[in-house]
Amino acid sequence: MTDITNTPGADGGDALVTAFNAVGADYIFCSSGSEWAPVWESLARRHRDGLPCPQYLDLTHETVAVGMATGYGLLKRRPQGVLLHAAPGLLQGSMAVHGALLAGVPMVVSSSESTTYGDGPGQDPGGQWYRNLSIVGGPHQIAQPFTKWSNEAASVHTLPTMVARAAELAWRAPAGPAYLNVPLEILLEEWDGREAKPIVRPGSTHSSPEEVDPVAQLIREAKNPVVVTETAGREAGGFEALVAFAEAWNIPVVEPDSAVCGNFPRTHPLHAGSDIGPWMDEADLILLVNCRAPFYPPSRRPSKATIVVIDEVPQRPHVVYQVLFADTYLEGNVANTLRQLTKRAKDLDEAAVTVRRTAQDERHAAEQAAIAGAETKAEQAEGIDPVLVAATLRKLLEGKDGIVVDETITHSRVVKRHVQTADPDSYFYVQGGLGQGIAVALGVKLAAQERPVVLTIGDGAFAYNPVIQSYDASKAYELPLLIVVFNNRVYKSMNLNHRRFYPEGAAADTGEWLGTDLHRLPRLAAFAEPFGMHTETVDAPDALAPALERALKAVAEGTTAVVDVLVTR
Repeated sequence: MTDITNTPGADGGDALVTAFNAVGADYIFCSSGSEWAPVWESLARRHRDGLPCPQYLDLTHETVAVGMATGYGLLKRRPQGVLLHAAPGLLQGSMAVHGALLAGVPMVVSSSESTTYGDGPGQDPGGQWYRNLSIVGGPHQIAQPFTKWSNEAASVHTLPTMVARAAELAWRAPAGPAYLNVPLEILLEEWDGREAKPIVRPGSTHSSPEEVDPVAQLIREAKNPVVVTETAGREAGGFEALVAFAEAWNIPVVEPDSAVCGNFPRTHPLHAGSDIGPWMDEADLILLVNCRAPFYPPSRRPSKATIVVIDEVPQRPHVVYQVLFADTYLEGNVANTLRQLTKRAKDLDEAAVTVRRTAQDERHAAEQAAIAGAETKAEQAEGIDPVLVAATLRKLLEGKDGIVVDETITHSRVVKRHVQTADPDSYFYVQGGLGQGIAVALGVKLAAQERPVVLTIGDGAFAYNPVIQSYDASKAYELPLLIVVFNNRVYKSMNLNHRRFYPEGAAADTGEWLGTDLHRLPRLAAFAEPFGMHTETVDAPDALAPALERALKAVAEGTTAVVDVLVTR
């Protein structure tokens, strides 16, 4: 084996850094691996010489790296770079990569393999690749099921344009992560300096007037139309466009439990709650706006409604089974389509509009009364009801332009209903498997450093998170969060399923509920103490608001605060 000293600034590491520059990545989120020395050397040279490069974040867990890229991308909507280690690092981060796919967040994820195992010319990649790190078919084969596109960069000369291609594919609808395997030998190989052309924002597709006009006529003729949306607010301008559309046509908007971001102000008179059930037999027109799975079970079909699907890519390739019952598709850019329909809100049947608006006003008033009643009941309870936690957060965040990231399960409906976010990019539900919430919230904070970011999380979900590594990232990069744990000391959703499937089973008879008890966990706030963070454990209702107030004050002063709230259910 003959070692060859690479020309400074002209190897695959530099090619990769210049490629991330070209695609417009603000950050490289890296969970360290031994293959990334060429990238680190390139960054060190660029820092020394004052050359442009993305900001590098040194993170100590793969879920933290991918989760932060996800949170950042939820707000910025542009592809960022993520570096993981070989196949094991990719496997460790795979749940979060899959979460990014479900969340529709563009990113370019890379890791490595060895192609020579020390038997080729050039620098020795290290025996660990031969013994432990390699995998049959390469890591790009592993990534294929949970990414939009997965491939190998087989030459240093094509590496920059392969990164550009991955970023362009990741950015286009449906947005999501693309994966690129960059072998270590490619990173160490001399590079001729050919850079990728900077990529530009994707162009938008538009439904034609010939397609939009008939849908406008359907809306005009409908007596009882309704909008159902899961992710309209995830599109740039989608939140505002949906509000304008609903107001122009006077159509109620349902955000079902499957909604994963804020799509419509929950305080708006046209917000019709989260239950699509009442509309299944009553609606004569259902407009599915960015709604991938509106009906459950999928065979549950509305009895008489015409169904219009408004979605840039309505048939999501990553969804295994998807039933929309569409009668008409409008497949252009969602915000643009809604704006086009808004312009056509003319010659309405005022009598029909009055009837449905009156009905919606009654529904909205009833819902607000129910919310107020639930909060009054929670205030009078002996322990801390989850409703009290969510309502207290709403009051404390009022006027602060806060963002709520939610990784609760059994309390997610409570959070949505009682925190009542009302602005664009103010609520996100963590997608995919549990254990990403803190990292996603950190990424959101990185993208919106002037706004307070609150993570609501269950005790079970908290235990899945790489807590220590997440706190390290929070402190190292000055990203303060308010973390509020809804701690009921149980995996409640698992327990509910056991009871539902076997209501008269042996467990019900003996009280032996396996797989659910979390009482043995220590004080969850204590894990933040070694990092000098603000910590509180609350078990009394009258202590809740002062504790959350102190925590928000600590966050405003630059310190992450963890409030472990012992809730009653």
